[in-house]
Amino acid sequence: MDLDHFLVSTAEGALRKGPHDRIVMSSRVRLARNLKAGAFPGWAKKPERVRILELIRPAVESSPDLKGAFSETMDNLGPLDKQILVERHLISREHAAKNAGSGVILNRDETLCVMINEEDHLRMQALRPGLQLRQAWSAIDRLDSELERKLDYAFSNDLGYLTACPTNLGTGIRVSAMLHLPGLVLAEQINPIIQSVNKLGLAVRGLYGEGTEALGNVFQVSNQMTLGESESSIVERLEKVLSQIIEHEENARQTLLEKKPKTIYNHIGRAYGILANAHSISSKETMNLLSLMRLGVEVGLFPSVQGPLVDELFILTQPAHLQKQHSEKLSAEERDLLRADMLRERLKPVSRPVARRGGSAAPGLDKAG
Repeated sequence: MDLDHFLVSTAEGALRKGPHDRIVMSSRVRLARNLKAGAFPGWAKKPERVRILELIRPAVESSPDLKGAFSETMDNLGPLDKQILVERHLISREHAAKNAGSGVILNRDETLCVMINEEDHLRMQALRPGLQLRQAWSAIDRLDSELERKLDYAFSNDLGYLTACPTNLGTGIRVSAMLHLPGLVLAEQINPIIQSVNKLGLAVRGLYGEGTEALGNVFQVSNQMTLGESESSIVERLEKVLSQIIEHEENARQTLLEKKPKTIYNHIGRAYGILANAHSISSKETMNLLSLMRLGVEVGLFPSVQGPLVDELFILTQPAHLQKQHSEKLSAEERDLLRADMLRERLKPVSRPVARRGGSAAPGLDKAG
């Protein structure tokens, strides 16, 4: 099956809406599971990994929630397809490096994805737009319960589900949300927020998870420990923390618009100027500038622009997505030139930002969407 024809178009993906999606870009719940009869992937030799893959794959494919899913072994996916899945946050960077003995199964609307033989035998995840942790948990819990009837999981009465990493022991659940926090970054309040979240036993990571930077002012917040706490209580605890972060971000934006409107207009105006006129631009700079333009759309400085345009550009300008549009192999320098060409073309109809008099907030800023 051709991954390129299977995936949802970037335009369609950008149109998806969810609660508080101006700040919470997506919600994800992931479960880690292993089979009782088999070494963990990190220890298993190739024949053992292939055996486990051949055991798990048909069980996952037969799930009603994955009817008509894309299913492939990692050694049959090219580097570009793997990177596209990473850029869409459907698989981890670690899984993209896997080959024979590992696989991926993805449903039609990209809301359910299963990685086979990543760090654990099974890494299944549900994704939803906006703040929808409970909905994501419900979906992945249903899939997990169905697979547990078909597969013999490694489970201890004392420790719960056994996992390759000790921090996943117990429930094996990782609940996370991807947050766009330009207000807190510009107000220089992000570090105290991160420190407070860490003290609550939660982790704050960059755009692509552990060990990555917060490109585009995008941060991932997730639970760290899974032992000794039920899945529902972990979901509820993270939900409460996210609600507080949303409130802090809204307040930061409001305060900046009221007290430092020129500073905000300057950041957003410069971002638009570079994006709409540059002839060479890196993916990193693009992400950071698109973040400011997204903020500009949300506070009403681009009256004619809809949010999905910026969200689509977030994805389209990533290296693999950019390369996919061109048959010849592109160097980093060539990608920077073509990325700038695309941005100038897509932003041609967009008028420069219109500053609001008196620094008042745009309509709709007071309440999350």
